[in-house]
Amino acid sequence: MKSIAILCLLLLLCPAFGLAIQKADRVVVVKSEKKLYLEHNGKVIRSYRVALGGNPKGHKQRQGDQRTPEGRYILDLKNPNSCYYKSIRISYPNAADRMRARREGTHPGGWIMIHGQKNGYGHLAPVTQRYNWTTGCIAVTNAEMDEIWQAVDIGTPIEIRP
Repeated sequence: MKSIAILCLLLLLCPAFGLAIQKADRVVVVKSEKKLYLEHNGKVIRSYRVALGGNPKGHKQRQGDQRTPEGRYILDLKNPNSCYYKSIRISYPNAADRMRARREGTHPGGWIMIHGQKNGYGHLAPVTQRYNWTTGCIAVTNAEMDEIWQAVDIGTPIEIRP
């Protein structure tokens, strides 16, 4: 009987044992806090510390500027076979981003993702997550990426704030 109680407790506490995480209907990233929030009906259901682009202040202006974009986008693709531990694409650039880049004669960049650690280097997350190390993406640990992967569906809106 005791082993059944322990198994039930594990099922409740650990997503790896089968309990699905509540679905998020919105993702919010606050760059100044280095936080990603999963929300459902306006309430935060989970939060994660993130690493951003190496030059995180301000909105992404062009390819190669090491900035994480700011604004409202959609999570539009999941890639389980990414170079990083899983990735979920953010719909950057949107029409306004492309128009601004065209006016300025630059390329807006693209393929901005929420992802885990570089494949083979997940064990370094306690160190890497202390720094802004991506080229403009939003990075979390691999275990956190598993949770986010479960919690968001394609089409979920994401707002990235300064």
